Amino acid sequence: MRQIVLDTETTGLEPEEGHRIIEIGCVELIERRLTGNNYHCYLQPDREIDAGAVEVHGISNEFLKDKPRFADVAEGFVDYCRGAELIIHNAPFDVGFLNHELRLWRGRDAPGVEQLCTVTDSLVLARQMHPGQRNSLDALCKRYAIDNSRRELHGALLDAEILAEVYLAMTGGQVSLMLGDEPREQGAGKAQAGQVRRLSSRRARLAVIRASEGELTAHQERLQAIDKASGGGCVWLAREKSAGQ
Repeated sequence: MRQIVLDTETTGLEPEEGHRIIEIGCVELIERRLTGNNYHCYLQPDREIDAGAVEVHGISNEFLKDKPRFADVAEGFVDYCRGAELIIHNAPFDVGFLNHELRLWRGRDAPGVEQLCTVTDSLVLARQMHPGQRNSLDALCKRYAIDNSRRELHGALLDAEILAEVYLAMTGGQVSLMLGDEPREQGAGKAQAGQVRRLSSRRARLAVIRASEGELTAHQERLQAIDKASGGGCVWLAREKSAGQ
């Protein structure tokens, strides 16, 4: 299962008014685990950024003047996203801008994001899970005890990283996005009911206790019994056999 958590920053609010994407940030998850195969780029929009938008993300035209245009990165971006499930908070906004950029690149017959990928709107999911409550990204970080202290301004890659943690927490799975044994500061405070308790990165390593010969034998006997009772349908045993080939 390949999922891409995606966010964009733009020059303004409406692509119909000629506003453009200036930053794309993507975080890849495979089987709900961070791969490190992320995608990030800044883009030259060939227009001025609205003052209100600069207040949100802090990106200036001066910073973008030597950056590539969407057409320069479009093919690689489409190849990166093709066939994945996109996780986007308030998806109509980002999808609308992406489809606008795709049409400017390839014309009106360009395939839309919905034809290249499936799209899951994490805002819709959050509203279903928490009706009548605030479901902004910051509100969800507070609800699920996810550290968003780095988020002084909006940024596409940073917001995608935070949204990935929020999405995994909302859907009841792994919430840590660390690779290997890299330490990471954890948010203070006690986890509330239904939340994942985060362990300190400075804790002692857990002991690894290997199964004894007797336990391994009992395990195999149980698998054989399940396999016999299910007419050869023991999936675990089949995987062991396949791995041994």
